[in-house]
Amino acid sequence: MKTVLTGGKFNKIHPGHVWLLKKARAMGDRLVVVIANDAHNKRPYAVPAKQRKKNMEKLKIADQAVVGDPQDYFKVVKRFKPSVIVLGYDQELPPGVKEKLGKKIQVVKCKKYRNYSSKKLASKK
Repeated sequence: MKTVLTGGKFNKIHPGHVWLLKKARAMGDRLVVVIANDAHNKRPYAVPAKQRKKNMEKLKIADQAVVGDPQDYFKVVKRFKPSVIVLGYDQELPPGVKEKLGKKIQVVKCKKYRNYSSKKLASKK
């Protein structure tokens, strides 16, 4: 079974997020979405992690949604052992993580989908 891992803050899910999730879903047999821990979501329009996780589950794209660890990004990688990690156009792996991944885990960076932005959507309230 090929597990794909992707993640983000997902404060306000928009078509760009859905596009990324569907691309990630197509890369394997199982999709795990990591919701950024509240400790890493300091946006003025931040939504609590529990609610963001529920919102992600309502989409029914991911097989599993989990809230990330507040200190160690790599814990979720060790837990799910993905074959592929999918990053959004504006995401980077935390320092030191790429070296820990080795050559067994493929990292794919997706392009931006149109001009969607959580920040722009949040300002339209």
